[in-house]
Amino acid sequence: MLDLLHTTKTHDETRQGEALDMVPTGASNGRKLYIESYGCQMNFSDSEIVASILIDKGFETTKEYKDADVVFINTCSIRENAEQRVRKRLKEFESAKAKNPGMIVGVLGCMAERLKAKFLEEEKLVDVVVGPDAYRDLPNLIEKVDDGNKAVNVLLSREETYADISPVRLNSNGVSAFISIMRGCDNMCSFCVVPFTRGRERSRDPQSIVQEAKDLFNAGYREVTLLGQNVDSYKHAPKVDESGEIVPTVNFAQLLEMVAQVDPLLRVRFSTSHPKDITDEVLHTMARYENICKYIHLPVQSGNSRILDIMNRTYDREWYMERVDAIRRIIPTCGISTDVITGFCTETEEEHQETLSMMEYVKYDFAYMFAYSERPGTLAAKRFEDDVPEEVKKRRLTEVVDLQRAHGLYRIENFVGKVHRVLIEGLSKRSDQDFCGRNDQNTMLVFPKDDRFKVGEYVNVLGESCTSATLIGRIID
Repeated sequence: MLDLLHTTKTHDETRQGEALDMVPTGASNGRKLYIESYGCQMNFSDSEIVASILIDKGFETTKEYKDADVVFINTCSIRENAEQRVRKRLKEFESAKAKNPGMIVGVLGCMAERLKAKFLEEEKLVDVVVGPDAYRDLPNLIEKVDDGNKAVNVLLSREETYADISPVRLNSNGVSAFISIMRGCDNMCSFCVVPFTRGRERSRDPQSIVQEAKDLFNAGYREVTLLGQNVDSYKHAPKVDESGEIVPTVNFAQLLEMVAQVDPLLRVRFSTSHPKDITDEVLHTMARYENICKYIHLPVQSGNSRILDIMNRTYDREWYMERVDAIRRIIPTCGISTDVITGFCTETEEEHQETLSMMEYVKYDFAYMFAYSERPGTLAAKRFEDDVPEEVKKRRLTEVVDLQRAHGLYRIENFVGKVHRVLIEGLSKRSDQDFCGRNDQNTMLVFPKDDRFKVGEYVNVLGESCTSATLIGRIID
């Protein structure tokens, strides 16, 4: 569920998203909205839903929070560090609110769901607290604040998928977009707060997903990423359509094929897969369609079976390795990335070494790596003592990071001298004389601009050299 554009990540993947200026679709109410997003891609997708709901009510968006009448921060609760960043950012909003007493400040998302009304007591600056399933209620909640009240809605839903809302694409490059295919999570990994902050798993109607992909393609987008906490468990139950025909169950492999068939020029990615659920059917579908990218994010968390068991990951070391073997067999060119947690409760030095040996076995293209951070309310916090000393966690994390850097460089060096089909996503951050875009395996390429091509088009790029995270090349005919 993370945007893997770099070889290594040693901290929370926290990005700041600023809304773009746009004209409201309905009559303007004269008020400006600013949304800032932190955490996973799902949060950024949710912010696009929030923007759509409020633009429909007459709000305009702004890039500057100081100019806004309503400021929302869409939060992440996956690690303590992420929450601390949100609290720090809220304090930065305080001076703007002092100059504009009518400004409304709200907290959305997972942190709002975890802390609920307590947030209003802890953070006096906050006026609105809204969980991930209550965004439709935002216009009513804003009205309550206008009347001088604080407002909270953190009710979780077993049905809400926002399938009928067309997201407003914030910070879009006009080429790539996210499509949320499901919400919530039924996996109860002992270290994770997501089941408590996003509720039970429910899958969106496949036809609405395909229609969104078609709409994006017709609007000029050439890449979509299908999002879910565990996309492989996507399953939409049978239903009766308007003509009275029964529409059969659709699983993830079938949905992936349906989206791939929208147009051969629409590139399809997805995130995140769960090792216990990813099937050979999904892998064969990926292999069958050229426009489905050959890249899988497959979080391992630990290479030791005992640790995986107390993490409640519901697979063991051997199962994970078999799934990797299947990927390599069915899609030989597939890139694989992962998540790793070091220093989980009771982890021994020998068990840590098994994580390192798993990394040696797979040689991941990318990885997100963290030292274990206990999260209140999780099963691990209730059942286990966080007994690995911080200095040991950090030392083990350093070993994991150093090994991944070597593996990431190994993978990217293998791309040198090969031709890659690349979707031009925009200009390089370092030079407006260079284009950038990713190959099938999600590796970023940088190459000189060519007047024959423009952003949103596919080109063949020969990899000529590399850094530890970027492939450098040139367009060839």
